[in-house]
Amino acid sequence: MTAHTLYFTVGSRDAALKISRTLVEERLVACANVVDGATSVYRWNGQLCEDREAIVFAKTTSSCILAAIHRVRQIHEYDCPCVVAWELNAISEPYWEWIQQETEGRVT
Repeated sequence: MTAHTLYFTVGSRDAALKISRTLVEERLVACANVVDGATSVYRWNGQLCEDREAIVFAKTTSSCILAAIHRVRQIHEYDCPCVVAWELNAISEPYWEWIQQETEGRVT
């Protein structure tokens, strides 16, 4: 089992906190960091867009990552949200143990 960081963006700090709380309550992630005030520039339906968003970085395990991604997509407000994850190459042992402890017995 390995550690992963889940990254996603949402339209507001409130939406980021709502999704983050759900993921932590359901033990799909151990921790989520909300970073407000990002600006995203992208093309959607043929138009150039620039919007304020909040970013979430959540820490979890390989056994929870797919369920966490699925859950974000279920409750996200966007039609096509950015939800990506990457495996962590290095992590402090006490923090890794805590992540594993917090995601054990997840609520399904």
